[in-house]
Order: sequence, then C-alpha cells, then structure tokens
Amino acid sequence: MHMHKFEKIWLIFGIGTLLVFLTVLGVSAFYLGNQPPSCLATINPEKVDTNAPFNEPGLKKVEGKDWDYELVYVAQAFAYTPGEIEVPLGAKVKVIATTKDVIHGFQVAGTNINMMLEPGYISEYVTTFDKAGEYLILCNEYCGSGHHMMTSKIKVVEK
Repeated sequence: MHMHKFEKIWLIFGIGTLLVFLTVLGVSAFYLGNQPPSCLATINPEKVDTNAPFNEPGLKKVEGKDWDYELVYVAQAFAYTPGEIEVPLGAKVKVIATTKDVIHGFQVAGTNINMMLEPGYISEYVTTFDKAGEYLILCNEYCGSGHHMMTSKIKVVEK
C-alpha cells in the first residue's frame, strides 16, 4: 500500500502526540500520585453525627491555617445542616461537607463552589467570599421526591 508523504507526516505527528499525552497522564497518575479529591478523606456514613467536625456543623474560626474559617455542612434526606449561616465579608473559608444517605449536590449559586457529596467521602473546597449578599445552596443531584426543597443559605455580611 502506498501512502502519500503528507499522510505519513500526519500519522507520525498523531501517534507522537498520543504517546506524549499518555506519558504525561501516566507520570501524573502513577509517579506523582495524583488522585481525585474524594479519595483523600473518607468517613463512615452511618456515624457522621459522632465524628468531628460533622458532630457540630456550622462556621468555626480557625487559627494557623491558610484559611480563616471552616464551614461544615452535612447533607441528608432533603436538607442541609445548618439551614442558614452567616459568613464575614472577605473571609477565606474552607467548606467541608459530607452526606449521610445518598449522593447529593452542593452548589452555591453565584459562586464557583460546586461539589458532589457521596456517602463515605468528605468533599472540601476553599474560597473567599468577596461580595456581600445571600447565596442559595442547591442540591444539583437528584436525590428523591423532596429534592426540589433541598436548600440552604449563606449570608455574607460585613462585620
């Protein structure tokens, strides 16, 4: 079979690009040990209420970390705990969340916070609230018949 020289060039270029991509992916996954974030921290979903920090959900000031506050949320059948929370304007906050029952979404409308909460895993996200106002938290993963009522609110206020 005869191949034109341009076909050979494109074929070599394509295979070379594929090999570079797979090499970078392999080095990243195996040598550097990169993993999806949900693999980093686990929890027994039946004992969420007894394990810190989920035994006291809400906003807590922390010292000696790269963030100012930790905001702990627990999702369960058609509700988030806490239902409403106040955060100081300009605060750097680490959101830590998990679920007790089924997969839930955790999306803070108007921000870039969007996490999937899976039973047995702890999801974390660090952000800064630079704009005052009310932010609605929505479940964006269908979780049952009361899914449409599953909301919470973050109020960002000047202190």
